[in-house]
Amino acid sequence: MNPTAAPHSLSPGALQGLKVVEMGQLIAGPFAGKTLGDFGADVIKIETPGSGDPLRNWRLKQDGTSVWWQVQSRNKRSVALDLRSTEGQDIARQLVAQADVLIENFKPGTLEKWGMSYEALSALNPRLIMLRISGYGQTGPYRDQAGFGVIGEAMGGLRHLTGNPGEIPVRCGVSIGDTLTALHGVIGVLTALYHRQNNGGKGQMIDVALYESVFNVTESLIPEYSAFGVVREPAGASLPGIAPSNAYRCSDGLVLIGGNGDSIFKRLMDTIGRTDLAADPSLSDNSGRVARIEEIDKAIEDWTRGLQVKQVLALLAAAQVPSGRVYTARDIAEDPHYQARGMLLTQQTRDGHQITVPGIVPKLSDTPGSIRSSAPGLGEDTDSVLAELGLNPNQIQMLRDKKVIA
Repeated sequence: MNPTAAPHSLSPGALQGLKVVEMGQLIAGPFAGKTLGDFGADVIKIETPGSGDPLRNWRLKQDGTSVWWQVQSRNKRSVALDLRSTEGQDIARQLVAQADVLIENFKPGTLEKWGMSYEALSALNPRLIMLRISGYGQTGPYRDQAGFGVIGEAMGGLRHLTGNPGEIPVRCGVSIGDTLTALHGVIGVLTALYHRQNNGGKGQMIDVALYESVFNVTESLIPEYSAFGVVREPAGASLPGIAPSNAYRCSDGLVLIGGNGDSIFKRLMDTIGRTDLAADPSLSDNSGRVARIEEIDKAIEDWTRGLQVKQVLALLAAAQVPSGRVYTARDIAEDPHYQARGMLLTQQTRDGHQITVPGIVPKLSDTPGSIRSSAPGLGEDTDSVLAELGLNPNQIQMLRDKKVIA
């Protein structure tokens, strides 16, 4: 593995000057904050004194800190602040008063209980854009129920489609519901920033629900049910209604083949030696191929089973048929294309370790993102951020003595 050194200050970043306050913890809200931070925003993350974001302790750790945390919280400053205290809430309001964006993913009603509803904060800062992430949204009969990404994936219709027919649905292996929600939230923030710029400087509230973010990517799931009464079911590795697109066994592993374009299908059939199928007029379009998908899949796998994965990929690449193999973490780490695209970056942790982290997406030509700072220690920036608010050292120490900050 030859990761690229993480880009530091190659450009000021498209979002330089944008001030973001991040409240909440774990995945969805912080992933949104990370994405904005990668492109230059100044992200101040508020954490609970003593414990901090639980993600600091999730999965594999290095010197007591999760390596996942190093990715999720790069380009952020950490303020350890007790939001349950009156003094902590007052400091939070001061931070929000100077912010462009507030990200929060508490259970609906939590900020209202602390006197920090959107209406109250907007009155304090009319330019504020407030991103609110929750399981079910800020309204509706389920708003008060606890919701995690896994529940959003299930309610959004995705979990029912994963796995093989007749088996227990499986998760995709990462917190896809949270990440989809974060990305929808970032879209909302950028849209609201554009509106604010062109409409008198007024901010607005963005309500993003986990289940809705998942539901938004379920393609024809509901239209097919509405028009035909069809409930889409899990289909394993295949893509129902689009043929051929599946995983096929080789002599030493699996290969994924997408031969569902009309001209691509003909090239695929010619490559596997089935010119009869390539010339069959009934297979010239997708609907005809769907009707005979078992026959087509068998023909393809009869061919792939006699070859190694690398042989299949080479032949299909020459024929310009989309294909690929299933990547593990090791495959990703050793892949030259990942390296050439800057998708494997080295980042130094606060403890001095060099770790490889995912690169920055998307890639902007003039103002690319960068890793300006590694993930902070808990409360590492508390004093400097409070000083920026105008608090003097005595005031800061008084708050620390009262355990409002850490």
